[in-house]
Amino acid sequence: MSLPVTLAATPSESASPMTGISGWVVDVMESIGAPGAGLLVALENLFPPLPSEVILPLAGFTASRGSFTLVEAIFWTTLGSVVGATALYWIGAAVGRRRLRLVVAKMPLVDLADLDRTEEWFARHGRATVFLGRMVPIFRSLISIPAGIERMPFASFVLLSAAGSLIWNTFFVLVGYVLGEKWHIAEQYAGIFSRVVLVSVVLVAVWWVVRRLRRGSRGAPGPGAAG
Repeated sequence: MSLPVTLAATPSESASPMTGISGWVVDVMESIGAPGAGLLVALENLFPPLPSEVILPLAGFTASRGSFTLVEAIFWTTLGSVVGATALYWIGAAVGRRRLRLVVAKMPLVDLADLDRTEEWFARHGRATVFLGRMVPIFRSLISIPAGIERMPFASFVLLSAAGSLIWNTFFVLVGYVLGEKWHIAEQYAGIFSRVVLVSVVLVAVWWVVRRLRRGSRGAPGPGAAG
């Protein structure tokens, strides 16, 4: 008998009944099957409070219990990722560059020159950013919006999103499949990674704001400059 089957062979061997989000996720998958896993991942892209780090290992765990196959779990979760990413892409496209520039022009501490540099950077590195961004917590959903704003060729966006999502999803689904009832171990390590990413983003944002404030204070005229 394989390891995943051994870990989840009978209900009596389960460590404890699942409750909260994890219990609801498993109920959806067992009720709808593998398409339910895809639906949950699509929703996770649109509503980040539903973390993929929980949904994907649970998809693998549910597959290990025989509700659907491992291949089905990977296929449907990846399809769900692409559907969610596509929805955000078209939201970005609907916003467009013109509306974005109008909003940025009214924001404090933000210069349109910063936006221009960002657009130039995305034009050079957008493909790699979309591909790699699908494997980074927080950014895996948000990266679709600038791709839509910049009108990245849609076919390229879908292919890159699918490739990045396939790697991310396969890893976590396989971990959940192998760990079985201990699927939450994957969630714990993924949670640590997510917090590291979040702290890094906050530190970069603070550094950027401080730099902008210092630049503004140096450019401000002195007390005797007027007149």
